[in-house]
Amino acid sequence: MRRLLLLLLGLLLLQHGRCFEFVIDGEWEDEATHIHDHRERHKRAVLTSEEQDDFEAIRGDDITVKSHKVESRITSRFAHTTVRSSVVNSGSKAQSIGFNVQIPKRAFITNFTMNVNGITFIGSVKEKTVARNLYAQARARGKAAGIVRANSLDLETFKTEVHVPPGSHIEFELHYQEMMQRKLGFYEHTLYLQPGRLVPQFQLDVYIYEPKGINSVQTSNSLGEQFGNLIKMTSTSKEKTHIVFKPNIQQQRKCDNCTESAIDGVFTIKYDVTRDSNAGELQVSDGHFVQFFAPSNLSPLPKNIVFVIDVSGSMWGVKMKQTVEAMKAILDDLTIDDHFSIVDFNHNVRCWSEELVPGSSIQIADAKNYVQSIKPNGGTNINEALMRAVQMLVKASNQGLIDPRSVSMIILVSDGDPTVGEIKLSTIQKNVKRVMREEYSLFSLGIGFDVDYDFLERIAMENRGMAQRIYANHDAAEQLRTFYSQVSSPLLRRISIQFPEDTVSDVTQNSFDKYFSGSELVVAGKVLPSDGNTLTSFTTAAAARLDITLETETDTLELDQELAKQQHSFTGFARQMWAYIMVKQLISERSLAPTAVKKRKITQRIMALAVEHQFVTPLTAMIVENDDATERLLADFPKDPKHGCCSGIGLGGGSAPSNLAPVRVVYQPPPWVQMTTTAPPSQAAKGPEEWAVPQRVNLVDNDPHFIVHLPTSDTYVCFNIDSKPGHILNLVSDPGTGVVVNGQLIGSKKMTKSKLSTYFGTISVYYQPDGVSLTVSTEGITMTDGRNNHTFTWGATADITQDGVRISIVKNTHVSIEINNNIQVMVLLHRVWKKHPVNVDFLGIYIPNYNQYSPMVHGLIGQFHREPELSVYNMHEGVDPLKKEATMDVKGNRLQVTRGWQKDYRVDKKRGSNVYCWFIHNSGKGFIDGHYTDYIVPNLNSFLPTH
Repeated sequence: MRRLLLLLLGLLLLQHGRCFEFVIDGEWEDEATHIHDHRERHKRAVLTSEEQDDFEAIRGDDITVKSHKVESRITSRFAHTTVRSSVVNSGSKAQSIGFNVQIPKRAFITNFTMNVNGITFIGSVKEKTVARNLYAQARARGKAAGIVRANSLDLETFKTEVHVPPGSHIEFELHYQEMMQRKLGFYEHTLYLQPGRLVPQFQLDVYIYEPKGINSVQTSNSLGEQFGNLIKMTSTSKEKTHIVFKPNIQQQRKCDNCTESAIDGVFTIKYDVTRDSNAGELQVSDGHFVQFFAPSNLSPLPKNIVFVIDVSGSMWGVKMKQTVEAMKAILDDLTIDDHFSIVDFNHNVRCWSEELVPGSSIQIADAKNYVQSIKPNGGTNINEALMRAVQMLVKASNQGLIDPRSVSMIILVSDGDPTVGEIKLSTIQKNVKRVMREEYSLFSLGIGFDVDYDFLERIAMENRGMAQRIYANHDAAEQLRTFYSQVSSPLLRRISIQFPEDTVSDVTQNSFDKYFSGSELVVAGKVLPSDGNTLTSFTTAAAARLDITLETETDTLELDQELAKQQHSFTGFARQMWAYIMVKQLISERSLAPTAVKKRKITQRIMALAVEHQFVTPLTAMIVENDDATERLLADFPKDPKHGCCSGIGLGGGSAPSNLAPVRVVYQPPPWVQMTTTAPPSQAAKGPEEWAVPQRVNLVDNDPHFIVHLPTSDTYVCFNIDSKPGHILNLVSDPGTGVVVNGQLIGSKKMTKSKLSTYFGTISVYYQPDGVSLTVSTEGITMTDGRNNHTFTWGATADITQDGVRISIVKNTHVSIEINNNIQVMVLLHRVWKKHPVNVDFLGIYIPNYNQYSPMVHGLIGQFHREPELSVYNMHEGVDPLKKEATMDVKGNRLQVTRGWQKDYRVDKKRGSNVYCWFIHNSGKGFIDGHYTDYIVPNLNSFLPTH
């Protein structure tokens, strides 16, 4: 007869106000039926330093750990981690064997299984009440045990114990999932390796698969330098990296003869991905989409910051010392374009400056001296301090002292609850919400464990910010500086990621207040059935002086085909990532729900999603039972209101939206988007439709061939310019309108027939009145205005507007520039085979005749805005029977010309369309004013000299 196992719950000591939460009762604090005493609100639910030091993954007095293996599969920033241990009770008596795993707080446990002497316990996630009822039934029969999860800093500790007779063999297996958050330019995946003893088979495997490619990857650990050479990293392709750490028993020892393991610490992988463009990366898999948006090469927006610092008596000592140290470094980071002030508060509220001031060196030095002189004492008046900070921002806005495109924020640093003035947290929350404008954000930093972190998190989320716990130790200053680094460089405001009507549903948060450099915005949803296999997204945002619209598209079948080929990818990543984001978002929304009815509806949605996708959340629990359900364990979610059990995932580099509710997105792109979108496959040969440039234009293309259209006589005249690589030729110079168009030549890779061909490699369009310069190269498009620099790649369709200048980029095709609605230029991109022995990538330029220049316009193209009189006669057979010859009278010169043709590549980029013209020999001599060398200018933004 099969031997039934008695599973006993491992007890934990409750001492000195410190405890683990018994997570069988894991509801949120605000759902409790009783009112907590104020003094109980800050009970710590974290591991003490002694408990941290004594942590072991496998615990038992006389046991043999046969193997301990950790495996993470990261696909498109979503990680599925599995921890497996195989243990034998080697003692002569029955004993309790524990299995403990530290996991990141943002992760969701998705499964736990345990095999004890051939009896398998399998986990399944259910609504909390259902799971508890099943567990209660088993406990009544003496066939139940608990799985305890406790909080510890940024971790949660998963703990279970099983009481087994001697000789028993137990196998534990835990699964959890998390989305990688990009911070300061990297995704970070952290694994905690603490087997607690020597293990014959110890192994860590991390498999990373990123469809667009991995740009960089690095590992670090706190295990010790001796393990550095044992970490092996292999990349079989640009998309895949495998990291393995597999020390043998001898390598695991603390010393040659030691029986203790040296493996006790943190193993961290940091990586970033390859990005083709600023438009983001759109992926579709398993009927779900994920849009990643992490632009770079944009100038930061100016900042307006009010630092609100708690200087009450509880901040005395290391907290204040570390805060002052951090503030001095943060103040040094401010620029002259930033505005700031400092509010410090105890029972009173003081202001270093009653108004925002520029971040000049003099002001920063004075502010640092002020912070250095602070002496903590007294109570805590949070309400009045925040009111004063908001008033500063409002006053500066009303007086027009700050840039309307700047980012305004309040950064609150506090270590305790309010004790002076308004002390009711809900009232403070309402007061802050009432006075905060939509363009302001509040970031909350809670130092230590005496602060109500749940409150700080709520007021931050409700006001487009985020909260973070700062641990009061020697490292607090670095924690403060790191947090500030994440929000110190805002690049965009009012970001919206949208999709055409009837293409997607169940979209997660898709509007964001801010985007910070080094972070990433992520939107996910379901893809609706359609006849085509292309999904398109449109991202709109406001940058420094720019309004941007970016278009991204992807094949809806391609990624699944690639994933099927990968042995170690996580094929269900998109579906699970969508559910992960949605659950986190709903949990955040639930904490801000204004009514009980609203909260119940959100609760139902969370439970349904968590059960469907098997996430252990604050509203669900995992019941772990054997095949016949006679023995059960319960895995619950830890309750820690002071550390925010219901924190959001902090999307958008810390910017939370003003409205977190998911919405079904319907978006009709404006006419210009429809016209600049690449034609469907059936029309691919025709190329994209033109929205700006007419059929008859002046153009320069190929090596370089000039084609000038004279509209009065409807005649095309052609000429070549034989100049040298590096020379910059002026095409249009108009001091009257302030517009100049120049092109810089590049050479082919080598000579052919003793001649080096030249092409335009860079085109510059400069609009002097606004100081806006657009530089188009074969590598990308850069827009500058003297203070800001913004770079875009050819890899995405985009529309950018700054003052009177509008730029439209069509992916890998062309860029159109329009100035004040009356001057247009189009630059066409030509790509060649990278390994071509001779040819190089180059640009063509197309300029319409109807551009409204001033009478002062000149240049190789601009001079023909004043159309010269021209006559062609004496037409006769030439040396080439296909090309007739003739005489042309123009500008007082008599020229011998040849009838031929050049190419217009706007419609057919490969073959071009023939444009028949009269060809002028000798670099246009006699047709252009002066000599072509007169049009060589020193810089890309240079005008021609005026005479």
